[in-house]
Amino acid sequence: MTFQKRRKTLRATLSSSACIRPGSVYDAISIRIAEDLGFELGMFGGSVASLAVLGDPDIALITLTELAEQMRRMSRASALPVLVDADHGYGNALNVRRTIEELEAAGAAGLTIEDTLLPQAFGETKTQLISLEEGLGKVKAALDARRDPSLVIVGRTGAVSIASLDDAIERARAYEAAGVDALFFTGIKAKAELEAISGATRLPLILGGAPEAMSDLAYLREQRVRIALQGHAPISAATKAVYDTLKALREGLPSKVLTGLASADLTARVTRETLVGARSALFLGTKR
Repeated sequence: MTFQKRRKTLRATLSSSACIRPGSVYDAISIRIAEDLGFELGMFGGSVASLAVLGDPDIALITLTELAEQMRRMSRASALPVLVDADHGYGNALNVRRTIEELEAAGAAGLTIEDTLLPQAFGETKTQLISLEEGLGKVKAALDARRDPSLVIVGRTGAVSIASLDDAIERARAYEAAGVDALFFTGIKAKAELEAISGATRLPLILGGAPEAMSDLAYLREQRVRIALQGHAPISAATKAVYDTLKALREGLPSKVLTGLASADLTARVTRETLVGARSALFLGTKR
């Protein structure tokens, strides 16, 4: 599947009447698993990118080059469309243009640009926002940098919890007027907040970090939410599995009695062993 087809698939999701939950992906194996399980979309979060690439917490240490290269690896491994958390665009509005260029070339189906002040300012312990004017400049720069018109660009804000609901709506309307394809909100804690946002905007909505009371997909559909994130459990589960396995081996447990390991069949499927074997036979003359 070409990059453009992946992007059109994401656009079809946003224009539908359904609300989906994407699979959290972070490397070649995780994206293949998500694809094989039937997920319509992968979500490559900034926090999991930092964990997978650097082993660091989500404090904006990862670089654009590292993020784009990881996306490139996933694009090679799977045709699953991926929405990338591009954080603040790695700098000012001109840096945002470069971010769009690199992630578009790496095969992202869509990406989000947020108005959080990143990295954290000296002496500040609370999350801060950039001004609406600066945020709007970043959004416009992102749209200007897009070369494939099917690439999805999403304006993201956490203003609901950082500033106020009114501020979040003002920012969303400005990003909407600038021409983004969807709006991404974090920090929404109550149905009344989501309903106010839905009533004040027109674009498809993407929701991150909502409480359990807002997990009903039928309700979210009514509020025009088309993508509802469900956290990044896969990388957390993988970390626990690796830890437990290495701990058991370190403590002397024989490898043949370990539990929770991938079967030979599962390993063959996610590594596309049959396909690789067929190519070896075709191009190298190997016997299957």
